[in-house]
Amino acid sequence: MQAILALEDGRIFRGHGYGSPGDCQGEVVFNTSLTGYQEIATDPSYAGQIVVLTNPQIGNYGTNHADNEAARPFIEGLIVREFSPISSNWRSEQVTDEYMERFQVPVLAEIDTRALVRHLRNHGVMRGVISTTETDTEKLVARARSIRKMDGTDLAKVVSTKTIFTFDENDSRNQSGAALLADGFLPTKDSNERKLHVVAYDFGMKLNILRMLTREGCRVTVVPAETSADDVLAMKPDGVFLSNGPGDPEPVEYAVKSIRQFMGRVPIFGICLGHQLTGLALGGKTYKLKFGHHGGNHPVRNNATGKVEITAHNHNFAVDPDSINANEVELTHVDLNDQTLEGLRHKTLPLFSVQYHPEAAPGPHDSHYLFRDFRTMMEEWKG
Repeated sequence: MQAILALEDGRIFRGHGYGSPGDCQGEVVFNTSLTGYQEIATDPSYAGQIVVLTNPQIGNYGTNHADNEAARPFIEGLIVREFSPISSNWRSEQVTDEYMERFQVPVLAEIDTRALVRHLRNHGVMRGVISTTETDTEKLVARARSIRKMDGTDLAKVVSTKTIFTFDENDSRNQSGAALLADGFLPTKDSNERKLHVVAYDFGMKLNILRMLTREGCRVTVVPAETSADDVLAMKPDGVFLSNGPGDPEPVEYAVKSIRQFMGRVPIFGICLGHQLTGLALGGKTYKLKFGHHGGNHPVRNNATGKVEITAHNHNFAVDPDSINANEVELTHVDLNDQTLEGLRHKTLPLFSVQYHPEAAPGPHDSHYLFRDFRTMMEEWKG
């Protein structure tokens, strides 16, 4: 298939279409990870976005059930330089092209992704349309300009679970199939042995976050994004977890209200969107980055230890460090590429959050210790 990408500023890229034929639209962002395209595709934080992968060959190791971070892909479309027609990996269960077609994700390949990424870096992320059916580029550009902007859009409640459930890594309904043997941790064999009860808000949560929490001996109850603080406190949690998710944090006012009710009453740990919501709950402000952070190789300094962690990122918004009250909140982590605030901790309350993804999937494992820190915080609070 012939395929076209049209950006809102009029820039056009022509290539070949794979995956699902047809059209898709969304905000076009780029990710610099070398591997992990399936985890990226199934990350709910990418809802509403078309992802450009900078690694020149994608699809060569196929897809498999165990690498899903959600039950299905959430990206609107995928853009790559070369899309492999075969898979060469003993773990592969389905060729990537067939996987994308099965879940109706259009793929644009055989374009100069370097030129596209440089364009987005210079001008910022922008809205775009991929089409295998429309050849009139003026119409496609007009469609791109009509797409709703990510700014001011609450997507958390769109991608969130609609029901409350207890996570069980051995339950096929959770789409889990990976072994939990990394970092010397073994999965808890019996959920009754888990002493700590964590209520996890699903704003677009990745599966590996739930795996990491269970590795720390936690029994995890997952709740919808709009669940009230009163309903959660009635569950008598030992801690509240705030997940990653897509969209602008500012419209998610219901979550900010709940976080304020939790503060000082139960330990809190937030990741990505959960970090941004925590910043808002503490009286801070958020802003949109020019082209965001998307990749598995971002250096972040831990201000407490001076150590640098290589981390996985996926966010378009950030917390303004100047808006945070330094008398109450410690700024714990900073991105060494652009000095973006990457972590904070309250000085007196059991609360901390990070902007990046310590669960990785894909990405390095330098930051897995944060889940242990959360466990320790809950144990101390409970004691």
